[in-house]
Amino acid sequence: MLSKAQIKYIQSLQHKKYRQKSGQYIAEGDKIVPELLQEGVPVKEVYATTAWINTHRPLLDRTAGVGVTVVDENMLKQLSALTTPNQALALLDIPVAPPVVPGSLKGTISLALETIQDPGNLGTIIRIADWFGIRQLICSPDCVDAYNPKTIQATMGSIARVRIIESDIVTFLQQSGMSSYAATLHGSDITGFSRLEEGIILIGNESRGLSDAVIAASTHKITIPRLGGAESLNAGVAAGIICGRLLI
Repeated sequence: MLSKAQIKYIQSLQHKKYRQKSGQYIAEGDKIVPELLQEGVPVKEVYATTAWINTHRPLLDRTAGVGVTVVDENMLKQLSALTTPNQALALLDIPVAPPVVPGSLKGTISLALETIQDPGNLGTIIRIADWFGIRQLICSPDCVDAYNPKTIQATMGSIARVRIIESDIVTFLQQSGMSSYAATLHGSDITGFSRLEEGIILIGNESRGLSDAVIAASTHKITIPRLGGAESLNAGVAAGIICGRLLI
């Protein structure tokens, strides 16, 4: 049985300021929670129904140091940040990303995001990064929080395998010493580029795109060729198309 203080604390983690203060976040999902456990992510506690716990007992027994609390569906509704609660919710520590040393990302691909505002878009892009084997995602300080419950839900567990780094994008580009590829409406056709072995792919705000400062700091301006009349693409869709073309 959870105390009122415990319930209030878990509910508070739906808000960024309390996540930042506590250094913890919540993840919900009958599939997400097991994936986080399997990947060795620092899960502190699992709150789940008896049925879910019984189904996943072998995994829970293999995972040292994780507390397990039985809760019923009504309690999960109180704890949940989602419209339709799942059968399990996990409490986790936010990983502390070490500072990026200039040159340390040589030979890798990174995605860098400027002012992404929609949690679903960010979660989708994290999932795309995981799909294409990208291990770090650089987010400008004004991006939506990567540990927002809706973002975590949209990652479908990929948050376990992608390192989130918060940094001013222009500064990051200047220190990286790597080629960078800014997605714009008036760049070079991506179909003319060879497969990337290293570099930084830049995706901007859903409505405004990348800032002039970031575009100016990039080494290449790239565009997805448009065949129809749509004005623009969703940020997640654009990231997926660009990665699919430049990384395979």
